Amino acid sequence: MTSSDSTGAVSLPERLTLQEAVTVLERLERVVKQQPGPVVALNASALKVFDSSAVAVLLELRRGLLAQGKTLSVVDRPERLRDLVGLYGVNELLPG
Repeated sequence: MTSSDSTGAVSLPERLTLQEAVTVLERLERVVKQQPGPVVALNASALKVFDSSAVAVLLELRRGLLAQGKTLSVVDRPERLRDLVGLYGVNELLPG
């Protein structure tokens, strides 16, 4: 999860449910602090098992990045993640 892909995006894990949310958020926060530039990209293509906690983790990560003067971009979203983001009405907050 903490590695960057060929585009420099940080890869999300395969699993992100309520059970893993705190651990994943803590790891992501450490990794994104090291990312250069004003935009931090997360690659969500590996997500296979996830629930609405994934959206909460992304929103909290976004909040922390905004405090650092950075923005978050979530790329290669699985269709179900796009659906959840839309369901919660946060498309504008989590661009990709």
